Amino acid sequence: MAQNPLTTTTKITDVIIPEIFNPYVVEKTAEKSKLLQSGIAVPNSKLNALVTQGGLTMQMPYWQDLTGDDEVLRDDTALTPGKITTEKDIAALLIRGRAWGANDLAGALAGDDPMRAIGDRVADYWARREQKTLLSILKGVFASTEMQDHVLDKSAVATGIDGKMVLDGKQLLGDAADQLTAMVMHSATFTELQKQNLIAYVSQTGPSGSSIQIPTYLGYRVVTDDGMPVETVGEGASAKQVYTTYLFARGVIGRGEGTPVDFVNSETDRDALAGEDVLVTRRAFVLHPFGIKWIGTPASTTPSNEELADGANWKRVYESKNIGIVAIKHLIP
Repeated sequence: MAQNPLTTTTKITDVIIPEIFNPYVVEKTAEKSKLLQSGIAVPNSKLNALVTQGGLTMQMPYWQDLTGDDEVLRDDTALTPGKITTEKDIAALLIRGRAWGANDLAGALAGDDPMRAIGDRVADYWARREQKTLLSILKGVFASTEMQDHVLDKSAVATGIDGKMVLDGKQLLGDAADQLTAMVMHSATFTELQKQNLIAYVSQTGPSGSSIQIPTYLGYRVVTDDGMPVETVGEGASAKQVYTTYLFARGVIGRGEGTPVDFVNSETDRDALAGEDVLVTRRAFVLHPFGIKWIGTPASTTPSNEELADGANWKRVYESKNIGIVAIKHLIP
């Protein structure tokens, strides 16, 4: 007697064991993230610890730099002691989740297990979502009035982005510009620079030991993402597309991830009567631009991407030169 395909199909519990699956997703998400590979965002053990300690925001106090003029030494006058002051940076905890389900019948008819396919793609999904979240944060940061001195607006230059424009952008940081190491741009911007024959490639050994080619521009590592801001300015025939390209210092974005108390990162469920398996994944993580504190009050438990993109929710606390992010607004002819 032939076996019933509905009973022989691999079930989600055969493929995914939550205790093993969650660390795998965390590791693979980091491995696939262009932001981590480029060094823009770096894992931060302090943020990891703060995620697990509870609370919806994370306060990070720091000592401000020493100020004041030096004094001429005299034999009849004592030096006037100065003081060191503190400030605090604040990061917002982000709690996100996603669930997927599939019916046994779908797998039986397809000749493969859809839940296995879902499990294989979870890390890629979260890597993409993490990048989208960071782009929302950057939109909010540069919408803040206090970060306008980090914006080079060249949207009136019809010839579009070029090397001189990028150098003018890095100069916004003055003598601190040497901390900038990477650029994030729209693929259309990347293609324009390719047309100018200005993209160079550096050979690097990948995780598997194979050689990979890393695109660079003026020595900056290039990351492309079509989620980069593109704004339509004007109407009708005079309308133009304004693109934003970012310059980053290494480690300017802190990344943390952890498991708060009573938080379940991943679990499975099955509706036996419906013959349906469900995979649930949840993440508690932080993506934070150091020196720009979160001051918003989210409508839900933790901020949405829309709230992260609101400039009113961010306030700069570091000295300007100590924040290694620059935005260049430009056209593509």
